[in-house]
Amino acid sequence: MDSFWESAYIQTAGYYSVTVLCIVLFLFIFELVTKYKNWEEIKKGNISVAMATGGKIFGIANVFRHSILHHDTLFVMIGWGIFGFFLLLTGYFIFEFLTPKFKIDEEIANDNRAVGFISLVISVGLSYVIGAGIP
Repeated sequence: MDSFWESAYIQTAGYYSVTVLCIVLFLFIFELVTKYKNWEEIKKGNISVAMATGGKIFGIANVFRHSILHHDTLFVMIGWGIFGFFLLLTGYFIFEFLTPKFKIDEEIANDNRAVGFISLVISVGLSYVIGAGIP
């Protein structure tokens, strides 16, 4: 039975499943901290929300990618993924704090694509920095 769990196919399916579940959970948490409803705005065609949400999805997946590459167990991978998510979430709050002239959430909700794009790039960029720091 041990060889079953050591199969590359089983491990990949496990990493994939856990990562997808974590992405869903983390997007729910992001939904709680933003003033707009991601999926309602995307359904309406709000490109800024789509870019910001896409950046979050990519960022989370990229953190998990680095975590998978550097760890042998599923639980350690999950731990680093959760830690990376909280760093991404912190980055979101720092971005909001560093722009006192306007509110990030309001601009994204109003489909300000420049702000949506910067939000995407911040999420992606920070995910590489976080990933590089995973031992």
